[in-house]
Amino acid sequence: MAERRPRVWVSQPLFDDTVAQLAAYCDVVATPAVTAYDSAALAAHLSGADGALVTLNERIGAAEIADAPALKVVANIGVGYNNLDLAALSAAGIVATNTPDVLTETTADLGFALLMAAARRIVESDRWLREGNWGQWSFTTMLGADLHGSTLGILGMGRIGQAIARRGHHGFGMKVLYHNRSRLPQETERDVGARYAGFDELLSSADHLLLVLPYTAQNHHVIDAAALAKMKPTATLVNIARGGIVDELALAGALAGGRLASAALDVYENEPAVRPELLALRNIVLTPHIGSASLATRRAMVQVAVDNLLAGLGIGADAGRPANALNAIAGGKTEKR
Repeated sequence: MAERRPRVWVSQPLFDDTVAQLAAYCDVVATPAVTAYDSAALAAHLSGADGALVTLNERIGAAEIADAPALKVVANIGVGYNNLDLAALSAAGIVATNTPDVLTETTADLGFALLMAAARRIVESDRWLREGNWGQWSFTTMLGADLHGSTLGILGMGRIGQAIARRGHHGFGMKVLYHNRSRLPQETERDVGARYAGFDELLSSADHLLLVLPYTAQNHHVIDAAALAKMKPTATLVNIARGGIVDELALAGALAGGRLASAALDVYENEPAVRPELLALRNIVLTPHIGSASLATRRAMVQVAVDNLLAGLGIGADAGRPANALNAIAGGKTEKR
């Protein structure tokens, strides 16, 4: 009798040629159209799966895996993983993985693009022109803020934060300050041209503040009304991390009341829903979570996730040792208890 092939569920349409690599070893159940799942639907799909290839849209915890006795690995396509309950997955003996590294430079590019767009009022100017408001050139029309020579603040100094620091320091001659859970080695600070600062110093000194820290319960609304009040009224705030880091109502109030000059968001607390208070503002740039959205990077992310999934299923050169495991399973194995 032929050995049973692992069954893999792919939660969203991806790149067919990359996902097809799974078919050499697994029975693949692929989703043909973009789909939103409730908890019951996720549980139904996971119930018969040995592995799952999922995106940030799918929230997987104890309820979703309660009836998934064969599930060994959940491969998340993204560097963030707050959609996964790692404690619940670990307790069930399920390995979770993510896709770091391959999206660092692309996400840093977008962070800087949003910074430039917000500080120089690019989107606002485009909208103003299209609405027919440009009757005559004016010396004071759409005055924004310079990047060159200004102070760039970075909250969260992992791979993406360091890539942004390099762009600011080496590309725009910016003074770079950062705050992080732990200070970087001095050699790394010199390489990226950044200086460590306390949280309050970062807020009060930055002309432009970029958020690149992971979302945790401790980081929930770390940028709240009190934090915004410590920022310069001429400052720009950019969030490419996770939506829950910013109190969006407080941000909308600061922007509307002139207590903050501009902002740009690529992530939202209740995405894909965006607060109407933000949509009503002109001095904010809003993009739909496209930090890693270049063709080359998204293909690379799916490839890493596929490699993680196969390794988690005990297949290939890295069998049992997924390169990007997020949780430690007893004995270092991917087998279920």
